Amino acid sequence: MRNLYLLSFIVVCGFLASCSKGGSQGELVGAYNKKFKNKTIPMGMVFIPAGRTLIGMTDEDNTFYKGAQSRMTSFPAFYMDQTEITNAEYRQFVNWVRDSVAITSLGRSGAPNLYKAQPTATAGGPAVVGQDQIDWKRVGNGSPLWGKSSTLKPRLQNMYYSGNDAIQGKTEFDVRKFRYAYSYLDKDLALAGENDPTKSRQDFIQSYTDNPTPGKANEHPSVSVYPDTMVWKRDFSYSQNDPMVDAYFNHPSYDTYPVVGVSWDQATAFCHWRTSLYRNVASARRQPENGRLRYRLPTEQEFEYAARGGRTQTKYPWGGPYIKNTKGCLQANFKVGRGNYTDDGGLYTVDARAYLPNDYGLYNMAGNVAEWTVTAYNRSATSLLSDFSPNYTNVAKGAKVVRGGSWKDMGFFLQNSVGTYEFQDKAKSYIGFRCVSDYPGNALN
Repeated sequence: MRNLYLLSFIVVCGFLASCSKGGSQGELVGAYNKKFKNKTIPMGMVFIPAGRTLIGMTDEDNTFYKGAQSRMTSFPAFYMDQTEITNAEYRQFVNWVRDSVAITSLGRSGAPNLYKAQPTATAGGPAVVGQDQIDWKRVGNGSPLWGKSSTLKPRLQNMYYSGNDAIQGKTEFDVRKFRYAYSYLDKDLALAGENDPTKSRQDFIQSYTDNPTPGKANEHPSVSVYPDTMVWKRDFSYSQNDPMVDAYFNHPSYDTYPVVGVSWDQATAFCHWRTSLYRNVASARRQPENGRLRYRLPTEQEFEYAARGGRTQTKYPWGGPYIKNTKGCLQANFKVGRGNYTDDGGLYTVDARAYLPNDYGLYNMAGNVAEWTVTAYNRSATSLLSDFSPNYTNVAKGAKVVRGGSWKDMGFFLQNSVGTYEFQDKAKSYIGFRCVSDYPGNALN
């Protein structure tokens, strides 16, 4: 009798399940994406909550300063790097590109153990032909290529300076070969050409390739990723900065210092690589596409919103109105007075976690290095900006907004509301960057 009850229960449950899930039965039931909840804050980032604040200068103005007018602005939630991208973090990108170039030059026949198995046809569809993929689990930190016991190193002489470019007695990587190729759909181009019947999707894809087609506007040379270490001499004539040229990016003493000598183009390439690095692992873990992070540079207004740390009408990230705390200690790395560079604890840059963070937990949102934003520089566009998630971009290359002030700037440029600009293909010894990532969902719920 007990078994009969159990059998009846199973039949009823099966019938109900078939009624609710067996089909739409002609009703609107929706086509839902696979549910994915991931509230974990990405490593090295902090959560910036949704909210609104007064963007723009609200305290005393500098004579003839033509900044944007203040306006109340709302923002969605997002993640932001706690610190500027450091030398060690950027070096991971450089080493990845270096190893990728080296393994590609060897080819599958030259280094079969460093490639993944060739894809084969499955029930899910045909194999993807001609896409050799590097097996990064076997490459690790690069020791199979560059270690003392490496059997491949003798076949990688093309990766080093040679002939007249080589210095006698020294073996140095030819960093000109460290180039990163990638592509992406340019939404600004897509919007500009949406009503043009002569355009197709390929016209809106920006490609950075080793062999761009001459005359094709949306194809560009691949990005050289190695930092321009000569900025330490170029930016300061008649100054003895040779030690910084030699050591800043490569010496372990500077590992946790912010990377400099990186152009806007290089910073953008880093964001693309960082996104791919994360998504490759997410894909292997069968994480759905709509749950994967995308890294990018912050907008100018996002940077100011995050710098304020949840406060309104504050002059500096730590609040203000003074640049010193109650103990008389300076709260950022900048040019003090008429040039007392060491008064704040550093002659040049300092550790990316120096000084106290703001109320969101962000370090050095003012001083140390100024930071690239994704925003194009055009002060006349201020009146056109929306009052939520504002940003100004254009399809042409040019100047980009730089925020935060740096170690060589006077205190005025440390204010939350003050920005400058630099051309996107220029690298400087006082400009770095940090990444943001959009929050996947509505953080207000």
